[in-house]
Amino acid sequence: MFEVLKDSSERIRTGVILVAVVLFIGVIDSKIITWLFLGGIMMVGVSEAMKLFKSERNLIYLVSGFTWILAYFYPNPQDLVFLSILFFASILAYTKTFDKALFLPLLYPLVSYLFLFSLYLSFGMGSLLWLLVLVAGTDVGAYFVGRSIGKRQFCATSPKKTLEGVFGGVLIAMALGFVFAPSAYEIQTILFVSFVVSLGSVFGDLFESYLKREADVKDSGDILPGHGGILDRTDGYLFGGILMYILLKLLVI
Repeated sequence: MFEVLKDSSERIRTGVILVAVVLFIGVIDSKIITWLFLGGIMMVGVSEAMKLFKSERNLIYLVSGFTWILAYFYPNPQDLVFLSILFFASILAYTKTFDKALFLPLLYPLVSYLFLFSLYLSFGMGSLLWLLVLVAGTDVGAYFVGRSIGKRQFCATSPKKTLEGVFGGVLIAMALGFVFAPSAYEIQTILFVSFVVSLGSVFGDLFESYLKREADVKDSGDILPGHGGILDRTDGYLFGGILMYILLKLLVI
């Protein structure tokens, strides 16, 4: 275990800094600061996605930025995903050419960040911090459990991910989720949401792995030492945030 920690020192340092920044924003709990923070990392993520999808359309930046500005004023930001669909449908109708490199960066990661902002607006900062704990617990738990006792491969998309690691990560996330979830929710809701979101974050990580394999790159970027790019670090949240928003809308409201 000590050797695992030593090999992961840079990754751990970067992770601690990221958590500190997020917790600082959480303590401030300001709509505009949260919007600026999510928007900033969203735009970096869009840039990384464009490289993964081999897109050079600067129009994607304009559409993403404009949509995000609207998200601040619109009461249900997740609905703005339809703007991306309308935009792509209009381009398709005009050019008669299906260009997935133009459309996919608008779906991933823009849509996910719209849901993250909606999660904050609908359920407060506590929901984002709960999501942070769940995804981080899943990632860290799966990493260390997998490195320590993992033997059976989880799937071919990510060969280093083990079944033992995934199982351990989900259990750790559920335990942490029970502790850090907003106290207003019932126990069964907390456990169910924690389980689904944790498992969903695993597949968010797998989806990112698939995209990188398709693009033949190791990381989506190099902005985060020991972690790679923004998408490398937030892939679990991009799936988990959507699932948490939908589940809380279903079970709480």
